[in-house]
Amino acid sequence: MSEPANAAEKKKAGPKTSHASEVTKPGFFVKLILMMLIDALGLYGMFTAYMVKSWAVLAVLAVLLLAVNWVYFSKRTIPAKYLVPGMVFLLIYQVFVMGYTGYVSFTNYGQGHNSTKEDAVASILKAAAKRAPGARNVPAAIVEDSSGLGLAIVDTETGGIQVGDSDTPFHEAKGTMSAGAITEVDGYKVLTLNEVLQRQTEVFALNVPVSADPDDGHYKSEDGSTAYLAKSRYSYDEAADTLTDTKSGTVYTANNKIGAFVDADGNQIDPGWRVYVGFDNYMNMFARGDLAGPFLKALLWSFVFAGVSVLSTFALGLILGLVFADKRIKGRKIYQSLMILPYAFPAFLATLVWKGMLNTDFGFINQVLFGGADIPWLTDGTLAKLSILGVNLWLGFPYMFLVCLGALQSLPGDVEEAAKIDGASGLRTVWSIKLPLVLQSTVPLLIASFAFNFNNFSLIYMLTGGGPNYPGMDVGQTDILISMVYKIAIESGSPNYGLASAMSIVIFIVVGVIAWLGFRQTKTLEEL
Repeated sequence: MSEPANAAEKKKAGPKTSHASEVTKPGFFVKLILMMLIDALGLYGMFTAYMVKSWAVLAVLAVLLLAVNWVYFSKRTIPAKYLVPGMVFLLIYQVFVMGYTGYVSFTNYGQGHNSTKEDAVASILKAAAKRAPGARNVPAAIVEDSSGLGLAIVDTETGGIQVGDSDTPFHEAKGTMSAGAITEVDGYKVLTLNEVLQRQTEVFALNVPVSADPDDGHYKSEDGSTAYLAKSRYSYDEAADTLTDTKSGTVYTANNKIGAFVDADGNQIDPGWRVYVGFDNYMNMFARGDLAGPFLKALLWSFVFAGVSVLSTFALGLILGLVFADKRIKGRKIYQSLMILPYAFPAFLATLVWKGMLNTDFGFINQVLFGGADIPWLTDGTLAKLSILGVNLWLGFPYMFLVCLGALQSLPGDVEEAAKIDGASGLRTVWSIKLPLVLQSTVPLLIASFAFNFNNFSLIYMLTGGGPNYPGMDVGQTDILISMVYKIAIESGSPNYGLASAMSIVIFIVVGVIAWLGFRQTKTLEEL
């Protein structure tokens, strides 16, 4: 009995494909080539992470690479083959971005605090460097290899050639000299005079350290044929973690809480370095005198702008949908097409057109509609907000019109007939029957519209630029949170990425909570 049963099971399972037969299929070679490309890209990313000592990124890339290879070369992970690409992109473009933004929000990352302490010390010493006392010009040449420009000099003590670049101290190299000038260096291309002149900016910025000790100074060349030793006015004591001004004798001690060298009077030397600051960025949004007021106003205006935009566009779209859903209107197809024209026109171009029409001195609205009146539509805080809401109503109502029209046309006709039989008026039918049924299908879209308008950066930036600005600040009265984040991170004279990241996390939390509450309300509407 056991043998027939086993035979039946084998027959039911079907023939097994051998690994050798799979290798001969064209699809296997396509898969192999694609995986080779993915592995090469992953290894390049791991090597780059290793070079910059980003161990977390290195570990994540290694795990992802192993997982992808296991999934696509295993016969037992067929469902995963379809899920892995989406999961990888989700991890890279969503989870990683949110996680890194959260990490940055707990640091002082920004202008003057964007690297490590070692880089800050090297930068300070180089910025304050001048020709060392008694330093003589030595024969030199500008050289280049795959890593970029370097400097070759003649060692005055040994007569040999030494070469280095901005990241690599001088080391011995083989080369050839002619008439006291360096003409060849093994492994490098020696730049000609014309090439040096064409890249003069790069040559002048080239500083090659003498050794790993920054106090030993560095060589730099101003003409490409000679170089001199330059030393900084500051001296760094690694044991004490201090910088000393050799001219004034002032000692600057490393303050790892703020990421900067500070003297006894609180004066700092720029640049500093990136450090963990905890919840300081979040506290500053609500407690720092020059920031708390504009932030809270921008937060309130973000809610008002998003809420009013959703309600106004939905109300106008619903009214128009009710009107043009009536089959008794002649030519309603033409009217419906005209209603969606603002939606078909690119939003940023429409915004620029409105900006021109709302111009105080030459705009169509002031000059034609108001007979040359001087109304500051975009330069007065209150009027600018009303202008933004009006323009967004123009841009947004066609979308709501299409949504409401589709929802109304899908309503069962017998519901309206039953309301008429019961003697309900037209307004009562709309309020008690049509509106709840329309909301049941459109609330998720209203939530999405709220989230979009809460982050509607392009309209604010293109129409008012966030202005008019508060006195002495880069932040304006019409800035919503996302445009305020942009100004703090990009347009500010002293960008603060840590603070901007903290604000981005606040935006994420607000939108997430609103969406959660909205979808809970959707469940309530489904029970109606």
